[in-house]
Parts: sequence; C-alpha cells; structure tokens
Amino acid sequence: MIDQIIEFLSKEGWLNTHLESVNDFLWGWHSLVFVLVVCGIYFTIRTKFVQFRMFPEMCKLLVEASPKGKEKRHVSSFQAFAVSVATRVGTGNLAGVAGAIAIGGPGAVFWMWLIALIGSATAFVESTLAQLFKRRSEDSFIGGPAYYILHGLHSRWMAALFAVLLILTFGLSYNSIQSNTIAGALQQTFDFDPIIIGLVLSALALVIVFGGIQRIAKFSSVIVPVMAIGYLILAIVVLSMNYEKIPDMFALIFKSAFGIGPAAGGLVGAAMSNGIKRGLFSNEAGEGSAPHAAATASVTHPVKQGLIQALGVFTDTLLVCSCTAFIIIISGLYNCGDQGIALTQNALESQIGSVGQIFVTIAILFFAFSSIIGNYYYGEANIMFLTRKRWVLEVFRVLSAGVMVMIGALASLDVVWSFGEVLMAILTLCNLVAIMLLGKYAFKLLADYRAQKKRGIKSPTFKKSLFPKLKNDIDAWD
Repeated sequence: MIDQIIEFLSKEGWLNTHLESVNDFLWGWHSLVFVLVVCGIYFTIRTKFVQFRMFPEMCKLLVEASPKGKEKRHVSSFQAFAVSVATRVGTGNLAGVAGAIAIGGPGAVFWMWLIALIGSATAFVESTLAQLFKRRSEDSFIGGPAYYILHGLHSRWMAALFAVLLILTFGLSYNSIQSNTIAGALQQTFDFDPIIIGLVLSALALVIVFGGIQRIAKFSSVIVPVMAIGYLILAIVVLSMNYEKIPDMFALIFKSAFGIGPAAGGLVGAAMSNGIKRGLFSNEAGEGSAPHAAATASVTHPVKQGLIQALGVFTDTLLVCSCTAFIIIISGLYNCGDQGIALTQNALESQIGSVGQIFVTIAILFFAFSSIIGNYYYGEANIMFLTRKRWVLEVFRVLSAGVMVMIGALASLDVVWSFGEVLMAILTLCNLVAIMLLGKYAFKLLADYRAQKKRGIKSPTFKKSLFPKLKNDIDAWD
C-alpha cells in the first residue's frame, strides 16, 4: 500500500505531470507574476514608500510592550511577528532559494529581492486590514483575509472561498512541503528512514498544535530568533572566508538578472519567474497568510502590526534568503545539478566541511518544523471562520499536523512543490483582489497614525469613529 502511494506521488506520476501544466499557466507573466508586481508598485506609491520611510518605526514597534490593562493571555506584537516569521522562515529560505538559483541562475536572487522590496508594502496593507477587521476570540484575537473580505467587502462566498483555499494551501499542502524537506535533509545527512521521520514529526507537531495559539506563539518566539541569528552568523563567516569573491558575486547576480553575458542571456525569463515564485513562497507578501498572525496581536493601532509584518518580509528575504543565496553562489556549485536542500547542504559543506551539512540539517529541522506549526494555525483560523464545531477542528488538527506531515515525508520533491505552487497562485490572486478593493482603509489608517505621531503622540491609538460607516463591522476595537 505504501509503495503504491509513493509511486503515485513520484516525479514521473500522473499527478505531477498535470500539476506542472497548471503551474506553467498560473505563473506566466500574463497572470500572477504580473499582478503581484503591479499590486506591489501600486501599494508602494499609495503608501508613499512606507516600507522605506518608516523602517525605523518598524524596529521600534517590534519591542513595544502590549497595551496596559490587556489580558495576560493576549499575544504580544513580538509573538505575532514570531509566528508569521516562523511560517516565512522555513523551506523557502533554504530549499526554495536553492531551487530558484539551480533553475534560474544567480539572477533569480535579484528578482527575489525586488519582490520583497515592493511586496513589503503589500504585506503592510493586508496586515493592517487584518487588525482593523479582527474579531474577539476566547483568549486572544482572530482574523485574516476571510474576515476582512466578509466584514469589509461583505462578500460571504468570496470569504468562504479564501478560507477553503487557505486551509488547503497552508494547513495541508505547505505542511507536506516542510516535512518533505526535513525528511530529505535528515536522510542525506544521517540516512534516517523517511517513514520514521514522518512519524516523529507528526507526533511532535500534534503535541504543540493541540496546545492552542498560546503554545504556538511561545514556541515560535523562542525557536525562530535563535535559529535565524545562528544562520546569519554562519553566512557572515562564509562571506568573511571569501571576502575577495564578494564583488564578483554581486556582479554575477545583477548580470544574470538582466541577461548580460553569454551564459545569462537565455536565463532571464527563468530567473524572473523562479525568483518571484520562490520569493513569494518564502516571504508570503500578498498571499494572505501573515495577516492571520497580525490579527492576533494586542496593539493600540492597526498600523503597528502592518509595519511589523512589513518588517517580517525584510527579515525573511533580505536576510535569511540572502544568506542561502550567498553561500550557494560563493561555493560555485549552483550549476552542478543539485536542487533543493541538497544543494544548500553541499554548498555549505564545501566551505566549512562536514559540519556545514550537519548545521543545515539542524537549521532546516527547526525552520521547517516551526513553519509546520505556524501553517497549522493559519488553517485553524479559517476552520474557525467556517464553523465553530469542535470536532471539525480536531479532525483538521490530525490531518494538518499528522497525516499531511507524514505524506510529505514520503512524497517526491517535485510533487509537493508543484501542488503547493498551484494552490499558492489561486490563493494569492483571491487575496490581492480583496486588498486592492479594501486598500483605501489601510491608507487612511496610515495617514491617521502619522498625523498622531506628528502631534507628539508616542503611541497612537485607533478609534472606531475614524470609519463611521464601518461601526457595525469593526468588532475588536472600543
């Protein structure tokens, strides 16, 4: 039975062949890539380049304490940031970047950077909207695109569609991608049996997700910063060892991005497509995922979480993704035929010896596992949007943290990525339509926030009177 399942999920199987055809259509320049770029530029202009001019404010807000008088069980700004970064910093940073460079060449890195720079404005808008339309929950707040589509656009069918797509994408598909990468790394480094890996990962994930958002937030706020800082230090060490190659590395990235040079000319399209696609998978700007974490935070103004989540995009792509890219390009192994986590492992091993492969394995274990936990919570938020029946949530927990984690450990790399990319494309298009229509509220909130700061108010507060027509749609603000 297991052999039949593995064959169906293989690279040459029926499923992967059809998924690749759908992906080619969805990720062409005539569809999602074009829409992402246009939306990012539009939000950047309308917010007057908020991701650049308010960068110092983002850093300041990250360590701001929760409002006084709030319940102790409420999620802080930093915890919400950690949950969102937990899903961002994962397979996409170590395996996804490697795949983009292997297929599209070093130029893919430039397009990753570009989509992050303009996408951070998109992240600001969607997370600010999530805060505005969040709802009160048992021990914190809950929200996300399904909530702002329902209460902002008053479109129940579109909200339900997004919720279902999010559950399929994050709660199910993405968790298989994360466990697939963990299994591949552990198998290559320690020759562990994928079945055993899948069983252990499933058991650990189930223990955490059955603890609720509080346990998820605490787990993420500890694991993510430690591993991210450790990985950043390692990349700095590798760059320091090869400091004389750094100018050539940047020259190669930019030349490849624009097709300069005989080897780069035919890779421009591949660099653009794979850089933007893997960049989106990693930083999730516009995808509609991070708003779920943003909505849980207890803050005095919606813009605060919008700014913090915009910072999350920078943290993910400009720091962690760049670390992986630099290590691979410096090593010169990007065209050796390896892909995914194997390429990252081999590149680091070539620089610091066998300990490099072990470090990447440990890093991907924690990065990807924290993503499994964060992905699950995003799915839970949408399960609760669709129904409050407890048994439905319990079944989803078993499917998301148990079954899909197990399937991911057994499936081929190509199948899990192809399935995830199809769902990601449809989900992102749905969310982008919503935030384009609701963006006016985020722009007004930003203007209100800045006006209060100019008046000398250190911690701006939001009042429902700013939107009199929405008084019946805003639930969590007094």
